[in-house]
Amino acid sequence: MFLIYIKNFLTKKIVNKSLSNVKLISTASKIKSVGIVFDESYFYEREALVQELVKQGIEENDIKVLVFKDKIKKNEVFDYPTFCNKDLSWTATFGKSEVLNFINENFDLLINYYDVEKIPLLLLSNESKASFKVGFSAIDKRLNHFMITTNAENYTVFIDELFKYLKILNKI
Repeated sequence: MFLIYIKNFLTKKIVNKSLSNVKLISTASKIKSVGIVFDESYFYEREALVQELVKQGIEENDIKVLVFKDKIKKNEVFDYPTFCNKDLSWTATFGKSEVLNFINENFDLLINYYDVEKIPLLLLSNESKASFKVGFSAIDKRLNHFMITTNAENYTVFIDELFKYLKILNKI
């Protein structure tokens, strides 16, 4: 238990240092591919959120999902890519191939769908190669290009606000 706190402390230092060097790059490209990072500890409506994106005109094939769980049981099987704290090394790198593939994917839009700061989620969102990042205002302001003030349970409000401003920004 004590080692987990030390690991989180060291990783948080690395994340904070890398967040201080963030350069916001604005692109005028339209949104075609979407990546979503969920924290399944607080939000279980993963499919409903994906369907809301499909209703807004995003192709379901262009949506990729990565789910974070606090703990994964030994024999637990998922139909979607999942990662946990154990997949994060002491040097703040991920060892799981699904996470590395997700980070290296050039998404037009990355939705950071979590409203509680957890070190693996912050690190993943920071290292992502996505050109436009959206998340909740409760999370570190340096992480996202655009922030929406609501809570994770109101996914319809989140999507409505997101697409309202994406139209204003001429991203869709």
